[in-house]
Amino acid sequence: MAKNTKNVEFKNPHPELPVRKPILKLGKMVTDRAAIKLGLEKLTADDPEYWGLAAICTDEMAEVALKMGVRKPKTLPELVKITGMDEKYLEELLNKMAFNGVIEYNWENPKHEKQYVLPMFVPGSAEFANMNDTVLGEHPEMGRFFERMSRIPLEGLTHMVPPGGAGVGMHVIPVQKEVDMCNEAISLEKISYWLDKYEGKYAASPCSCRKSRKTFDEGCADDPADWCVAVGDMADYVVETGKGGRYITKEEALEIFKKAEDNGFVHQITNIDGEDKIFAICNCNVNVCYALRTSQLFNTPNMSRSAYVAHVNKQNCVACGRCVEYCPAGALSLGQKLCRKDGSEVTYPKMPLPSEQKWGRHMWSEDYRDKNRINTHESGTAPCKTACPAHIAVQGYLKMAAQGRYQDALALIKKNNPLPAICGYVCNRRCEDACTRGTIDESIAIDEVKKYIAMLDINAETRYVPEKVVPATKGYFDEKVAIIGAGPAGISCAYYLAEKGYTNVTVFEKNKEPGGMVVYGIPSFVMEKNIVQAEIDVLRAMGVEIKCGVEVGKDITIAQLREQGYKAFYVAVGCQGGRKTGVAGEDAKGVMTGVELLHITTDDESYKLTGDTVVIGGGNVAIDVSRTAIRCGSPKVSQVSLETRDIMPALPEEIETAESEGINIIGGWGPKEIITEDGKVTGIVFKKCTSVKDADGRFNPQYDENETMTIECSNVIMSVGQAIEWGSLLEGTKVEFWHGNYPVADKVTYQTAEPDIFVGGDVYTGPKFAIDAIAAGKQGAISIHRYVQPHSSLTIGRDPNYYIELDKDDYSVEKYDNTGRQRPAKKSGVDKLSFRSDAGVFTEEQVKKETARCLGCGATIVDENQCVGCGICTTKCEFDAIHLQRDLPECSTMRRSEDKLKYILPYGAKQAIKIKFKKKKD
Repeated sequence: MAKNTKNVEFKNPHPELPVRKPILKLGKMVTDRAAIKLGLEKLTADDPEYWGLAAICTDEMAEVALKMGVRKPKTLPELVKITGMDEKYLEELLNKMAFNGVIEYNWENPKHEKQYVLPMFVPGSAEFANMNDTVLGEHPEMGRFFERMSRIPLEGLTHMVPPGGAGVGMHVIPVQKEVDMCNEAISLEKISYWLDKYEGKYAASPCSCRKSRKTFDEGCADDPADWCVAVGDMADYVVETGKGGRYITKEEALEIFKKAEDNGFVHQITNIDGEDKIFAICNCNVNVCYALRTSQLFNTPNMSRSAYVAHVNKQNCVACGRCVEYCPAGALSLGQKLCRKDGSEVTYPKMPLPSEQKWGRHMWSEDYRDKNRINTHESGTAPCKTACPAHIAVQGYLKMAAQGRYQDALALIKKNNPLPAICGYVCNRRCEDACTRGTIDESIAIDEVKKYIAMLDINAETRYVPEKVVPATKGYFDEKVAIIGAGPAGISCAYYLAEKGYTNVTVFEKNKEPGGMVVYGIPSFVMEKNIVQAEIDVLRAMGVEIKCGVEVGKDITIAQLREQGYKAFYVAVGCQGGRKTGVAGEDAKGVMTGVELLHITTDDESYKLTGDTVVIGGGNVAIDVSRTAIRCGSPKVSQVSLETRDIMPALPEEIETAESEGINIIGGWGPKEIITEDGKVTGIVFKKCTSVKDADGRFNPQYDENETMTIECSNVIMSVGQAIEWGSLLEGTKVEFWHGNYPVADKVTYQTAEPDIFVGGDVYTGPKFAIDAIAAGKQGAISIHRYVQPHSSLTIGRDPNYYIELDKDDYSVEKYDNTGRQRPAKKSGVDKLSFRSDAGVFTEEQVKKETARCLGCGATIVDENQCVGCGICTTKCEFDAIHLQRDLPECSTMRRSEDKLKYILPYGAKQAIKIKFKKKKD
């Protein structure tokens, strides 16, 4: 048995106080620690059994409790008899003990008399004490007491626990909807059975695990209120004794269970009274739950699993990953559907069980809350989802589009990308670059399909506004959050905070219109502005306030916003300034940055450029600048880049489009000097660029100064990079900077040295693509939610977005649709050099043809040894691909806690024999 239970960091928080013998005696009587029960270890004041009770129990209370016995109900007259105390005084003392959580009471006897019970520590007095705000406020060490007593007694025991839990702790009960589909289901496995059994006696009360974890800053950011539904006499107890309980109807209870399932919380029932009694149905978040922890930390699912196991129909599965994201046990991960080249299916290892090998600490997972969130098996999954920075469920929405489920497809996309229409026009399509189909002929036109789906957002009638999924039974959070910058990162952050239930999210934008660089950095002939505004209207429909024309740092400061009650700030101002190259003549009239030109023409499409123009730069933005210049009336536009055409960073199709509009692309030259006359540009001299990067791949251009080229022009536009324009935004804050003026922040949480300030998007990474900023915005929302809910961890149990693509050199497909890649037609009637976009959208027929080309690479895989049978995965699947089966009926056997050793010891002995013979056989 594990003996390392006296961790130094959890010693008596009040060593200065004298040791109280009655408390030591009571702790020894109540504890389930075998070593102490058997006298192998001595209980001391440093043990949680002592200091936990000492906080909530007087010596007089302890003396009464010692006479009660553990879980042996006694009426008030019986207690008067055995204690010899005055009845009125004793009743008052018992009520105080009940308030503190030392004892409970019920009326479970033939005469229906009130009887008092000294409970075990867990489930029992530890929960009761943590549910009481007064007790927990005065004695925060009760949080750690609960944590210790839900773990220490089980450290050397869990691997021997038989299916059903043997009366230890809690028991997973699956989602009712899924169990109802199983003809073999029995009454004990249904929430409805327990609600009917305790008809009319329900009380919503706070979750003690959630409250406990907050006392040592490991909260999960849920609102703890109401997640624990007490039933029967326990409902009266939690209402009457300051436990935060409130009576509810059956309909209200069912609504709580529905909200729990929406959030991915696991239903559990108490499992210490046999099959005839429970006293609560809990809705547990694995990031804080001590009952789920027991099976997860020790990798012993028998401790809590239901009789059910999840199974995937691979043919229906599209690897959208929704089930994987919500699985509390890490039993689901993304794998592949395609066979290997030799025709064999990829096989996946399973977690070993205590019945298969000798168990010990080496098999434990102390960091189970993080390991359980890993998305993909090491052998990989669909490359499209892997390559996308936001990890959108590409395969999933392609399948929905193929089925004509366009609204569902839009909803699925928006789980990870609130701006799909914008991305349909400006994404750099990393999903397509990675697409497995591209190894056969051409990749799937993923972006064009997404664009077709996202057009639903353009019309208010078909617009998708997501339902809020709020980890609070009240349905909202009212903490005020400020988003500074209305670009893709800021919009994304606001969107996901609103989806989480935040009702006071305000976006501050210094420009006249929201959208950031997707408005002011992308010309209308690439993407019309109504596309952006339609998607931002969704944000407004979700209750987000957008204040334009307000520059934080100038018009209002962060300090003033704090005074107004704002609890957190997401700074996503992007890189809205343009860079210059530092060559002579840059200050002449006629020189500007590409960012300036794009901003000007966004506000005024009638802006004119007179004379020839030279654009310096080789990226996609430079291409947009060149195409804008020619639309502004410049008779001749030349674009000059350091890179030769074959290595220019701009996409090949962008270069071809620019050339088709008459723009002269010149590669392999860098600016040397701008020629001026009377302060105005007359030309520019270039020097030959011999290499752009050094041997290590770093940007380090080299030149031949003797080989030059001169181009006469009236305008020089620098499109060689973007810069952050901070203004006075961060003055007076503790935010630190590196590499010039980039903010220093945690790479996972985006939190800066000023705890309430988070950053994201281009202002943190430097100029990237819209989809990168969108992904960052979602992470910012996750961090801010955790930050503004006090004492929550910003990192524990966070989705690591761990994705690996499958091996595209080792797969086979027997057959596939050999239709060629579809291409949208251009809009007719659009002048070639106007500011209007001629970009077309697929027809529905093209969508059907294109989605049929998808090879369906990925699928969810299940480790049955890890599955706890909660059924949460089935509530997230929209493809009828995952269901529960009653594989383990023995797991529905419920025992009384007093009988646990009758079942644990024989089962443990049987396991040991099995393992011994297995070793001999091997």
